[in-house]
Amino acid sequence: MSIFSIDETHDPQRQSWVESANGHSEFPIQNLPFGIAARAGQQPRPAVAIGDHVLDLAAIADLLPPQTHDALQAGDLNALFALDEAVRRALRQALSRLLSDPAHRARIEPALCPMADCTLHLPFTIGDYTDFYVGIHHATNVGKLFRPDNPLLPNYKHVPIGYHGRASSIRPSDVDVLRPRGQRKLPDAPGPIFGPTARLDYELELGVWIGQGNALGQPIPIGEAAAHIAGFCLLNDWSARDFQAWEYQPLGPFLAKNFHSTISPWVVTAEALAPFRIAQPPRPEGDPAPLPYLWDDKDQSAGQFSLALEVAIRTRTMREEGTPAAALSASNASDMYWTVAQLVAHHSSNGCDLRTGDLLGSGTISGATRDAFGSLLELTQGGAEPITLPNGEKRSFVEDGDEIILTAHAHRDGFASIGFGQNRATILPAIA
Repeated sequence: MSIFSIDETHDPQRQSWVESANGHSEFPIQNLPFGIAARAGQQPRPAVAIGDHVLDLAAIADLLPPQTHDALQAGDLNALFALDEAVRRALRQALSRLLSDPAHRARIEPALCPMADCTLHLPFTIGDYTDFYVGIHHATNVGKLFRPDNPLLPNYKHVPIGYHGRASSIRPSDVDVLRPRGQRKLPDAPGPIFGPTARLDYELELGVWIGQGNALGQPIPIGEAAAHIAGFCLLNDWSARDFQAWEYQPLGPFLAKNFHSTISPWVVTAEALAPFRIAQPPRPEGDPAPLPYLWDDKDQSAGQFSLALEVAIRTRTMREEGTPAAALSASNASDMYWTVAQLVAHHSSNGCDLRTGDLLGSGTISGATRDAFGSLLELTQGGAEPITLPNGEKRSFVEDGDEIILTAHAHRDGFASIGFGQNRATILPAIA
């Protein structure tokens, strides 16, 4: 058995005695994502989402595999996801049985809490965060804005491009974002000025959580990389585009990116996503083949995921008027030029040690058409073509009071659909 395997936990006919889970668009019993949650007056500890409820795992630890008991008392998921893949699979199977068999209801029900009454925290203590750039449509669109005749740099199709981000400023969904202040230079100005960003943007990304890591100096082979991936989340790597344009040469992103990144709080496990694995789309004719350390036949045949990704906006005016969020774009994880296993293999190929709880970002995932662009930079052509929202408001970039909402859902005929929950945050004015 492996993370590629489909077992009884994926059975679309399996129902839960937690009634809200049955047919739930995000968290049916076939999902069982992990997180860190706290009831009022309690310390944060490991939990699982089931329907509209949160299950406190420490409260039912005696019913779960003994190898997990110590990890279920912790305030993060690091110890749990450092365990062997087989132990994690046994835990998932045990939870699926317990939540589907009414004989266990009396014992487990007191450990359930309505999700609305719980506070969700960062799932891991994040040691390191690396953001990649694997959305080829995004890379091409952005490149065209600055290099119309040569949008993709020569290395793009040979190596997964990435940079090291800032782990300390990652926050879970529903934590407001302060508009950052920094240096920017207007095109005709003689020098830079310091102040709030005027070109704040979101980025629709897939987050990848590392499970078991590797020792320093010991690369992870591409054929083993998938086993080191614990699960996934949604990532919004907020970007100050005007800061970025001024500072990124020659060393790349810095203050334009490190002020705040938002993640969805639930870890959708690699095991839960097994039915939604698909082949990596073939490279266009003429593109170079990956070097051998980045190539594995199994990864090419099942290393990508069919995940529908969406971005929506709800402005302050929309909230005041009680109108729903407006859709901005919809893309799919299959628009990634590299697989997540290739990211892990490349990241460790020089001997870099990855650790449990490290976060990798995919980079902005955009589709080939405008309605699938994953950032406002692309949707508005660098701000030159503002978009008009259904209520008549216009946006070139994100304004104060705007709430940006990311969602993701996995669908496949013959299986229950699962979701990631929401990644949402509202922009607050910069501090004077």
